Amino acid sequence: MPVEPTLQGPIVDERTVTFRLDDPDRALRSVRLYQEVRVPGDLLGFRHDGTGWVLAIDRPEVDRMEYLLEVTAADGSKEMWLDPSNPARVAGAFGDKSVLELPGYVAPGWLDRPGSPGRRRELTIAPRSVPGEIPVALWSPDGLGDRTPAPLLVVHDGPEYDELAGLTAYLSSLITTGDLPPVRAALLGPDHRDERYSADGAYTRALCLAVLPRLRTEVATTSTVGVGASLGALAMLHAQRQNAGCLDALFLQSGSFFHPRHDAHERRFERYQRVVRSVDAVLRADGHPAPVPTVMTCGTLEENLANNRIMARALAAQGYDVTLREVRDVHSYTAWRDALDPWLTGLLREVARRDEPARQAQR
Repeated sequence: MPVEPTLQGPIVDERTVTFRLDDPDRALRSVRLYQEVRVPGDLLGFRHDGTGWVLAIDRPEVDRMEYLLEVTAADGSKEMWLDPSNPARVAGAFGDKSVLELPGYVAPGWLDRPGSPGRRRELTIAPRSVPGEIPVALWSPDGLGDRTPAPLLVVHDGPEYDELAGLTAYLSSLITTGDLPPVRAALLGPDHRDERYSADGAYTRALCLAVLPRLRTEVATTSTVGVGASLGALAMLHAQRQNAGCLDALFLQSGSFFHPRHDAHERRFERYQRVVRSVDAVLRADGHPAPVPTVMTCGTLEENLANNRIMARALAAQGYDVTLREVRDVHSYTAWRDALDPWLTGLLREVARRDEPARQAQR
């Protein structure tokens, strides 16, 4: 096996990133880089220089890079490894990865300004239109009573958004500093995710006719903001399109708005055709009776970027006040975390300003 490495990590210069895995006895048959920054497959294999495995790639057009090493042992067995020379790790939906923060990357400032953990309570909602229950963690900042009106974020993949993107930590930090008004968050669990979030009509009815009304009985709510990433973003847009008035604003990150021209590789997904039909219905529509403020974010090297650009243009043509922000990253919770401020911050400020007359009237 490789010897104990020197913890220095990949070497970065203006043009290249060089990875190294020590293996003086050549215990490994081969090493490849597993990445999502669009390095061509024929450039991912390491070469052995006598003391270890080395790979130099062109510096990718991102500010941070998550990766793993695919190693093949002498017996032909394969494993995915974290880079033993790089102590930096990042958690994700499919486990930890090594991470390289390139020169110029700046982590969100709110990470160093923690706020109060706030209050949360667990709910289970059993709609008629879908089997089973929808678990919800309802979060409120300290000092905001249940009967005090405030905006409500309704978040698909809510527990993961909170754990991996720090959603309630972000809210608490900016509420504490006064950069955000008090808001609440309903973190919806992703049970049966691929089925429910793939433009499923039954789930949309459950969300709009059971989940949202229940939440509004639990806490006094002014505007409701739908939040989601990937398929979760698609499901939020589908709900808003199918039930005018159920959501008052949208924050959609890296939406899986599959389009045959750009996303044929997704055909293996069981609900691909249903997603395409839903997206096509939006793109072909002449308009919508209740367009809402919408902020979208997407990574500059994501496969979803093309379909997000198409969707943003279509929504704008139909009367939505829509903004698409492209960030120098890929499809990950850390990328979505890093885009919360200022893009979700700005949307929530606008929602709060719009809500102020109604909030005053409810007091």
